[in-house]
Amino acid sequence: MKKGLITSILALTFTGLQAQPQPVLPRLVVMLTIDQLRTDYLETFAPLYGEKGFKRLLREGCVFPQSEYPFTGTDRASAIAALYTGTTPSVNGIIAENWMDAATLRPVNCVDDPSFMGNFTDESSSPTRLLTSTIADELKIGTRNKGLVYSIAPFRDAAILSAGHAGNGAFWLNENSGKWCSTTYYSDFPWWMSLYNERKSPDWRIRELTWSPLLPFTSYTFLPEWRTDAFKYKFESERTNKYRRLITSPLINDEVNLLAEELLAKSTIGQDETPDLLALTYYAGNYNHRGVQECAMEMQDTYVRIDRSIAALLDLLHQKVGLQHVLLCITSTGYTDPEPADPGLYRIPGGEFHLNRCATLLNMYLMATYGEGQYVEAYYDQQIYLNHKLIEKKQLNLTEIQEKAADFLVQFSGVNEVYSAHRLLLGAWSPQIDRIRNSYHRQRSGDLLIDVLPGWTLMQENSTDNRVVRTAAIPAPLILMGNGIKAETIETPYNLTHLAPYLTGALRIRAPNGCSNR
Repeated sequence: MKKGLITSILALTFTGLQAQPQPVLPRLVVMLTIDQLRTDYLETFAPLYGEKGFKRLLREGCVFPQSEYPFTGTDRASAIAALYTGTTPSVNGIIAENWMDAATLRPVNCVDDPSFMGNFTDESSSPTRLLTSTIADELKIGTRNKGLVYSIAPFRDAAILSAGHAGNGAFWLNENSGKWCSTTYYSDFPWWMSLYNERKSPDWRIRELTWSPLLPFTSYTFLPEWRTDAFKYKFESERTNKYRRLITSPLINDEVNLLAEELLAKSTIGQDETPDLLALTYYAGNYNHRGVQECAMEMQDTYVRIDRSIAALLDLLHQKVGLQHVLLCITSTGYTDPEPADPGLYRIPGGEFHLNRCATLLNMYLMATYGEGQYVEAYYDQQIYLNHKLIEKKQLNLTEIQEKAADFLVQFSGVNEVYSAHRLLLGAWSPQIDRIRNSYHRQRSGDLLIDVLPGWTLMQENSTDNRVVRTAAIPAPLILMGNGIKAETIETPYNLTHLAPYLTGALRIRAPNGCSNR
């Protein structure tokens, strides 16, 4: 009796196990990163949307309204690098779009590389500054180079970091010529791409491109009292930077879609059983990097147009690949452009913080303490770089100087905290310092990181690009759809460095080599 019962249980168990088939591999993974997309805006402007864009994603997708990056100082480059590597700047090395090169004491871009020329651009670029593998790289390895990887973005850093080290091609819009361009680092600049540039790139149509409200003027809300008319931007009439302005408008997202359509038509991406990756980037930030208060109607129309662009992308994927074969991931870069200072009538505390003055006074303090010399070698983006060669020559203790300098700088008006490299690398742990550690790379970050108080304006030397500090979190969404994903909304905050291991798991390949998350 007992033996028969055990046999029956085992039979049922094995039958149940055999009845659970492995999930079907997606033919195409589409990662759509929308630069500066915000959950609060997405929800607030919902009455303006159609049924086939955002509303469809929210109905049919797995939605995380509160996704976040586990490091400070997020910008487009560091966010995209984190998404594709599954790790933070402390490991992947992309601490920002630009940083100070300690060897040359000059700012460098995260994808600058003089070893590789450009296609349809004079920029020399590659992903060699990205220090770990990406989802794209692991897909190429896992499929023995059979999987195709392409990326399309308005911006150079987004395109290259998305394509990774092993991608087939990365394309971005040349902001000077209006042509889609690439780098000779990637072997594939296909023939159809050259034909597209000759006939269909934005420079051929810039005269026709005009941005005005898609909906009637009365549909838009939250407008300043002085706004009594609709906007209208005709890019061809701009005297300078017409393509740069196009890139900061929602019309650029339609251009990304048009090139994606050409790619799907002219290549074999998504057409066989081997999984491929298509990385796309949209833009959802302020027009020409102006303030939201100044461009309230433009911001609402941006979300209306992104809604239409997503609907068009879903239709395109359905026609060319079949949505049943697509795993779609839509997320944000999790930051926004800085806003101008609040007018004095609101009486919000603040002030002006000048990094160059801090660096000068710090050098005077260190000379008074340790003798003559240029102890402060450079400063950039709230970071100060000390002269290690001088300190070594004088046989001084670098850790001691870093700590003394931090104690001196923290007394300045507008400074909330100063973190030394020694404290970040070897100091005690706390939740706040962990986020700063994740943003710090020992070979690329400075000796001192200055945390400025909210409301204070970072004054840039010889520049009008002044920024107001805001430490408030930017709510960013993550939406997954397709490939058997259950439709639901999960309010628990989601760490976006967990996305890479999830996607590689769905593809049944290894996670990126710097990724330690599940």
